[in-house]
Amino acid sequence: MDLHMTELERDIIREILNIGLARAADSFAVVAQEKVLLEVPDLDIVSGKTILDKVRDLQAGHVIIQSDIRGDFNGTTLMFFSGQHVQRLSRVCLRMSASDSTQIDEMQESLLLEISNIITGALVTQLANILKASIYGAPPTHPRGDIADALHSLLLNRPMVQPLIFSVITQFSDKDNSVELPLMIFFDRDTFEKILDIIRTYDFMGGQQAGS
Repeated sequence: MDLHMTELERDIIREILNIGLARAADSFAVVAQEKVLLEVPDLDIVSGKTILDKVRDLQAGHVIIQSDIRGDFNGTTLMFFSGQHVQRLSRVCLRMSASDSTQIDEMQESLLLEISNIITGALVTQLANILKASIYGAPPTHPRGDIADALHSLLLNRPMVQPLIFSVITQFSDKDNSVELPLMIFFDRDTFEKILDIIRTYDFMGGQQAGS
């Protein structure tokens, strides 16, 4: 069964995510001690293979931190820290000199895990409040090897039930150096349908079912 959303529904979802991501950007700015600029998220309905291709493109040259979204919604966030981010965050938060390498030690890994936890937590809290959903972020992990293995449960389980992935790719940018911090959020098909059902009940939809 194909999934469809109107342009209005797409705009509403983007605005909901913008609100959540703005809170996440504020939280990251406090940790990084830098002003953070948030780019408007790109929202697509794509196949699992397309998602994996995008992830693999970003995987080169980044440390990846994953945090699952659980509860009423089923999804995952991936944060991609470049060597420049590792270097700067190590200096600011750990008071240690580090190269701009993606080879990290235990202290740096713990730092990135905590930052991901803060950002994902801020995002999930906002989404839960706006969508009136019971969701939470699982403790983040630092997956090794091919990231496809880390996404196995979301992309490969129940493929006939969840053939499509609703993805959002956004970036936090540092004002001075324009160092991008890509954040990818994606939900499975069941969650996508739940989100659409929720926004179609909003009063500002004019009491008319979207897409009807």
